[in-house]
Amino acid sequence: MTQELNFDICSFLPELSLFILVLFLFAAIIFGANKNPKASNGILNLLPILTLAIVAVSAVSLTADSTMFWGSYKVDTLSQFFKLLVAAGFCVAVINARKQTTLEEGQRLDYFLFLSFSAWGLMLMASAAELVTIYLAMELASYSLYILIPLRAKSKGAAEAGIKYILFGAAATALALYGLSWVIASQHTTYISELVTKDWAFASNPLATVGLSLFLAGMFYKLALFPFHFWCPDVYQGASNETAAYVATLPKLGAIVVLVRLGVLIVPGGDLANMIAVLAAISMTFGNLCALVQKDLKRMLGFSSVAHAGYILVGLVPGTPYGLAAASFYALAYVAMNLLCFWVISRMAPDGRNLTYRDLNGLSKRSPWLAMSLAAAAISLVGLPPTVGFIGKLWLVTGAWGHGYNWLVILLCVNSAIAIYYYLSLVRHAYTEGVNDPLRGQAPDTGLFSSVGATVLALIVVVLGIVPAPFFKIALDAGLTLLP
Repeated sequence: MTQELNFDICSFLPELSLFILVLFLFAAIIFGANKNPKASNGILNLLPILTLAIVAVSAVSLTADSTMFWGSYKVDTLSQFFKLLVAAGFCVAVINARKQTTLEEGQRLDYFLFLSFSAWGLMLMASAAELVTIYLAMELASYSLYILIPLRAKSKGAAEAGIKYILFGAAATALALYGLSWVIASQHTTYISELVTKDWAFASNPLATVGLSLFLAGMFYKLALFPFHFWCPDVYQGASNETAAYVATLPKLGAIVVLVRLGVLIVPGGDLANMIAVLAAISMTFGNLCALVQKDLKRMLGFSSVAHAGYILVGLVPGTPYGLAAASFYALAYVAMNLLCFWVISRMAPDGRNLTYRDLNGLSKRSPWLAMSLAAAAISLVGLPPTVGFIGKLWLVTGAWGHGYNWLVILLCVNSAIAIYYYLSLVRHAYTEGVNDPLRGQAPDTGLFSSVGATVLALIVVVLGIVPAPFFKIALDAGLTLLP
């Protein structure tokens, strides 16, 4: 454990740049920009440029490597990789939410302030190398979401979703904190670098094993893993389309990077590995079966994310650098696929209503670019080539096969086959169904902004599937650093 502050501002640039954005928005609100439509619109027009600058800063600092704050904060390849993903996802979420119609006047800058604060907490989670620091960063990232989810004008469903997320989140947080106390009592340290040398067998140290399992429950809640998934479909359905796009993607990155960092504690074939394997199997099966019967698109994507949480954990159970790299890369794939899906949903419903499959009927005739982008997202979510979803699942399967969990790999493949039905239903409704009924609500946004954004995200999903090596190499380098 490093007994020095050792603060390096260059290594802290991604977090610092995002925190400056938080302070800028806070100052703008304090000085009344929310009440001045001209000032508010000017700041909203400036936001995409500022977020792109944060992405650039994160990309430049990708190779930084240091330990700060007495060993509790680690800047390494893994942390910088996930900070880049958080910055890029945050940029897309900001651009997607800039014109949302479900925010009441006077709330727009507040909305982006809390969105920025949540993303800042996720960046802190990426570098947290000590359990108390992880817990505090998780809370920073979560508190903003408690405020954001109910912000949907004149929607009782959004208020219900917000209450559910707060109550269930409080329960998960309490479990994590209780588990943390057990880990401290049994292992006498909270630093991951020291915990890796400790005994994690249930037979010889049950207090530590149960404590770590409870602490992981907090991460499983953020990831929407079974049986901590119960909030997910309801929150996606109740929140606005733009808020759901953020909740469905970026908070998962925070949970995944913590699970990957804690993966060094998982002994292949041990008690923790077997528990995670069982949860992964149940989660992917339960999520896919429930998604089959959904009509609301966001609710379907909610159960879909339960299944994908199971997929991601397949990379953790082997306890190898390749498996950790596969889980990290699949996090990138998951965020790209879902941001594309929610972009299309937000453009299809500019008035903020929830969409069903029937709302997609005839989309290929109304907006060919949105239909093509939705098809790319659906094909990638299924895991078909040449998309990033295919290569991500391929590396998960390759990483887990031959390490005692072949049954889990087979189950992943079976569940991917099950998912074909409801994912490709998106394509079927968009391309083969005619518009028989009058369109509900406002017509889709088919403007240049909508089409270009969808096309760029679709290209990212496809290009990452064709040329994945540079990003996977970064993830593999991170895995080798954690588990040489």
